Parts: sequence; structure tokens; C-alpha cells
Amino acid sequence: MDNQTLNFEEFLANYAPEISPYIFLVNLVLTGLLAYILGRLYAKFGNSLSNKKSFASNFELIALTTMIIITIVKSSLALSLGLVGALSIVRFRAAIKEPEELAYIFLNIAIGLGFGADQWLITITGFSFITLVIWLKSMVKPAKENKNLNFTILSENHLNISLEKIIETINPFCKGLELKRLDENKKFMEASFLVEFNDMSELNNTRNALRKLDDSIQMNFLDHKGII
Repeated sequence: MDNQTLNFEEFLANYAPEISPYIFLVNLVLTGLLAYILGRLYAKFGNSLSNKKSFASNFELIALTTMIIITIVKSSLALSLGLVGALSIVRFRAAIKEPEELAYIFLNIAIGLGFGADQWLITITGFSFITLVIWLKSMVKPAKENKNLNFTILSENHLNISLEKIIETINPFCKGLELKRLDENKKFMEASFLVEFNDMSELNNTRNALRKLDDSIQMNFLDHKGII
């Protein structure tokens, strides 16, 4: 083994630039702040059918964890290579059902990466631009997307209640109806709709009509913009 190889190995083992506690603290604060703002944006402008506030509550943890990891591994090439090996072993199997959720998770990771690498200006500029894009998109949404309630129905397959029958039952009582997601297997069928009711009486009529199909049907109503 020649001297160059030995020197390179010593460099990998010993090279560890000192991390300024002040800069690290500033990065933590800025990362948490931007992740919090992103969570508020997602809760207000997101179109996901899941519980948006619950999902957004994880943003700060994701961004801060990413920032800490990058801060640690950037000071050592050996640690960076070790991180690649660790990630090849760990398998992440989060239940991400909608592309929008994945996009926000990647944005959180980008925030953590940016501040972990001390790229303050680029990270803040990029985040500000994306925030502007999200706000502008919310301003130019078509009127047809102005429905106000996420409505999920879970039916066991042995009941022999078809999707068409469910839609026929709901349609007379709502102003607008749009099927957003359908999950089906041998045991059950889960249909998620975006609906618009004028008042609570239409919602109650829908519930009663579905109960007449079968009492065991499970219904979940998630307020999106408020029932008029």
C-alpha cells in the first residue's frame, strides 16, 4: 500500500471540520420556521382527502431531522458513505396515497438539505417562489373545484352494493359530486368523493338514504371548506 493510499485513508478518518454552534442553532430555527409555514400552507391549500392537519404536523420533524443529518455527514466523507449504506438497508413504507403528499414531503426534505448545507439564500428564495406558486394556483382554481366536503364510504363486498348504486343514492341530495379515489379488494370497497351540500339537511338526507341501503355501511365526513 503506497503513501497516497495511506494519506487518503487518514483523510477519511480524521477530516472533520468544526461545526459552529451558532450557525447550527440558526439553521435549526430557520428550518423549523419554514417547515411550520409549509404545514400551514398545506392545511389551507392542500387538496388531499386525508387529515391535512395531522399530516402537516410531521413537517417540522421531517425537515429538522434531515437538516441535522446533513449537518453531521457533510463534515466527513466517511460518514456520507456510511449514510448511503444505511439508507440502502432501511425500507420506508409510508402509506402515501396521493402525489400531493409526496410533493410536500420532498419539499420538507429540500428545506432540511438546504439549511444543513448552509445554503440559506438559495433555500429561502426557492421556498418563497414555491409558496408564491401554491398561492397563485389556489387563486385560479376552476369554480367546479369549489366543493366543500370529503365523503368516504366503506362497504363490505358481501353486501353486493355497487359503486353505481351508491352514486345514484347520493346524487339527488347534493349539488355536486366527484369520485376522487376508489379502493377495492375481495373483502371491501372504499370510495372517496368530493361533494357539495347547500345545507345540513342535504347531508342528513344522504346519510339516511345510504343507511336504507344497509345499516352496516360505514361513512366518514371530513369538512373541507365548511358547509353553508
